[in-house]
Amino acid sequence: MKRKNFIQLAILLAAMFVASPAVAQNESVVTLSGNAYLTAAPQGNPNKKHPAFIDDRQGEMRNWNSTETVISYYFKAEKSGKMNIALQAKGHSQLEVSLLGKKKKVKIDSDTLVRVKVGTFKVKNPGYVKMDIRGVKINEGYSFGNVAAVVVGGDVAPVINVAPDFSSHFGRRGPSTHLGYKLPSTDVEWFYNEVVVPEEGDIPSSYYMACGFGEGYFGMQNNTPHQRRVLFSVWSPYETDNAAEIPDSLRVTLLKKGEGVQVQDFGNEGSGGQSFMHYDWKAGEVCRFLMGVRPDGNGNTVYTAYFFDNAQGKWRLVASFRRPKITTWYTHAHSFLENFNPVMGYINRKAYYGNQWARTVDGEWVPVTKARFTCDTTGHQKQRLDYCGGVEGDNFFLTMGGFFNDYMKSGTNFERKGNTTVAPDIDFSTLE
Repeated sequence: MKRKNFIQLAILLAAMFVASPAVAQNESVVTLSGNAYLTAAPQGNPNKKHPAFIDDRQGEMRNWNSTETVISYYFKAEKSGKMNIALQAKGHSQLEVSLLGKKKKVKIDSDTLVRVKVGTFKVKNPGYVKMDIRGVKINEGYSFGNVAAVVVGGDVAPVINVAPDFSSHFGRRGPSTHLGYKLPSTDVEWFYNEVVVPEEGDIPSSYYMACGFGEGYFGMQNNTPHQRRVLFSVWSPYETDNAAEIPDSLRVTLLKKGEGVQVQDFGNEGSGGQSFMHYDWKAGEVCRFLMGVRPDGNGNTVYTAYFFDNAQGKWRLVASFRRPKITTWYTHAHSFLENFNPVMGYINRKAYYGNQWARTVDGEWVPVTKARFTCDTTGHQKQRLDYCGGVEGDNFFLTMGGFFNDYMKSGTNFERKGNTTVAPDIDFSTLE
């Protein structure tokens, strides 16, 4: 090893040692980057140019200078008993730690990360624990410092939390949940689905995907408190996360789009063609989706999406795309619910999916009543266990996030009991 590289390695190891105070074998380190959120912030922040935020890449709090800011850590205790809490923190300040109905004052006085004891708490019932940290007084400097991690020991250790070697981005987003529908054995051209988002499940940065298929997906989003979308995407057969790399011969091409619909390439999760329209769908109302997949006879397949406009009382074309190098009818019908903003991963989301129907190539409507519930890698690897799906009333449902305790085993099969006799009343000759 060259002397320069050896010195750099020595400096790195020294920094890691300073940044990671000693932890006992039976303790769990709950990191800021993967397990904490800003759950309260000052209203009318006087420091508008530099608001507080969690730098999840560096594992540090930035611009933490308001007593109104609350940092909330989440982890799951699988056993009851005594729980010892300490912080890995630096700064020159006084903090208040709140959990399980108790509050403790903590003093920090160090320029490097040190272990600071908080106290012992009693966990009566196993489950997710929320721990709030608030700054009380800055003794020196311009911020309360940084709480890089919470160390949990005692009877309840080890606890379930997003491990340091797991993606903090996906860990903080929370587990995505899915419903895989069982289609008829004959070729299917159209899939129909209805989605209802309850008031309590209507959260910004949510994607309520209704009509997924083997090569893409179609659903609606709550993007921000002031913007909602209907979104339809088709993947290119060329595997890349950079749409600019796709050869022209393998690009998804637009055949037609509806009024007010925007079309663009997308990347970062595969690449392809994407279309969306701004539409102010309402929580509590039934939102209706119709998705078609049909070979064009020339080695390609056409994908067409329609959304029912409740205000106008008619079906609206979203877009029609042609995907090259594939000949297929509708396959892998599915729905999913996900949060796409890590900052919002501590809030629960929920949606109902009901009245599913498949229309065969012969024009016969067949009710779709069976679905298989699954979650993503975040759930499978037990980084987060706040995911669930099943049947409520006549509908399937999906829920995720919010650190609830009653999760559903991935791979569970369900059957809805809702409408199976009255097919959707759609005049296909009038569709745009």
